[in-house]
Amino acid sequence: MKKLNISRRHFLSKAAIIGSGGLFISSVSFDERENKSGFCLESVEGIFNVKDFNAKGNGKDDDTSAIQTTLETAGKNGGKVYLPPGKYLVSKSLQVPAGVSVVGIANNPQYSDPLKGSIVLAIGDRNNEGGPALFEMGSCCSVSGLTIYYPEQVADNIQPYPWTFHLQGNDNTIENVTLVNSYNGINIGPEPNVRHRIRSVYGCVLRRGLKVDGCTDIGRIDNVQFHGHWWWAKNVGGNTDLVNDFMINNLEAFIFGRTDWEYVNNTFVFPTRIGYRFIKTEKGNCNGQFVGIGADRAQRCILIESIQYMGLLLTNGEFVAFEGNNPIQIEIPETCVGNVRFVNCAFWGPAKQNVVSHLKGFLSFSDCFFSSTYKFENQLPLIEADNGRLQIRGCSFGGERKGDIQLNKGIEYAIISENTGTNGVWIINHIENKAILNNNEPYLKD
Repeated sequence: MKKLNISRRHFLSKAAIIGSGGLFISSVSFDERENKSGFCLESVEGIFNVKDFNAKGNGKDDDTSAIQTTLETAGKNGGKVYLPPGKYLVSKSLQVPAGVSVVGIANNPQYSDPLKGSIVLAIGDRNNEGGPALFEMGSCCSVSGLTIYYPEQVADNIQPYPWTFHLQGNDNTIENVTLVNSYNGINIGPEPNVRHRIRSVYGCVLRRGLKVDGCTDIGRIDNVQFHGHWWWAKNVGGNTDLVNDFMINNLEAFIFGRTDWEYVNNTFVFPTRIGYRFIKTEKGNCNGQFVGIGADRAQRCILIESIQYMGLLLTNGEFVAFEGNNPIQIEIPETCVGNVRFVNCAFWGPAKQNVVSHLKGFLSFSDCFFSSTYKFENQLPLIEADNGRLQIRGCSFGGERKGDIQLNKGIEYAIISENTGTNGVWIINHIENKAILNNNEPYLKD
């Protein structure tokens, strides 16, 4: 078997690629001494090191052309494009060909202090929100192990940038990626797309975090956290108060247009204007299941404007709203027609109300906890509805409010049963015999 004499630097670089993408080489030996023959990773079939294509990674020279050339070379037959540790200045959009995996050094998301690893410094299209994404991704490609930082974004004068990632086509993946201060994070669609995989993406996003539209076959979003923390760090020009204020007033963290059977697991945002927003686009709207999701320090944790009729399943959620003039955890306007079901979710913090629903359809809450510590003179009920059909079963109500559940005229039918509360359950019933009120803990009046 032929041995390769590889310098320690190249061996370790190759080992990182093996760890990031699962490449296995059965027998490699290396010499501790520098290899004078100049072995480079390009000689390992299917792996392309951007530094072998004249990328500098010094944070000063523009590496856009070198990286794009590497991508196109790898795209001829498919392969991995490797960015060793360094800071790669990128001034234009990078087009990732089909069959290409862009790989950095990190096997997990990274905090921005210290800013180390495979760092992409994005400087293109400032004030051009509609421009092409930093990474334009089509079918059968992936990006992993990178940190993305916009060094010209300034906390006291935040300006628009295009999306960091744009995905379309079939079977594309973003994994173990860190976003330090993306204005717009990940855009899936609206071009036709199926089976996207977004996994272990962490960081600060400012205007839009992740948007899905045009998906017709079961996308997956797992372990994604958006948090101002990544741009609080001073070494990346962060500022806690300024960053938080901008996110509270502008950020829509997770946006869902047309997507069929979207699976969303273990996602979180802090702080935000809207945590999870469901909309109707030219492509349609969403159905799917959402497990272990959370939103904190929000104006609206969830805003459901439109969904597919079969609707949404939301399980094990945690929601806290206390920003803005009228903080509400769940708002469903009358534009929404469909089925929304919450199971084992918790609502707390100083929200004015937990749920306000005008839904024309079916809304149910099972085994949930509702509460608020908001103090004001004219208190509102924790849950208020005036449309569709409502079921609240086996839930708990904490704290003291002037009404836990209010059933307003317009509700077609309601079943409120087997609920408990700190002072019992206070139900304000304006729909009379259209409501079944059964086995609820009696309210202890003042």
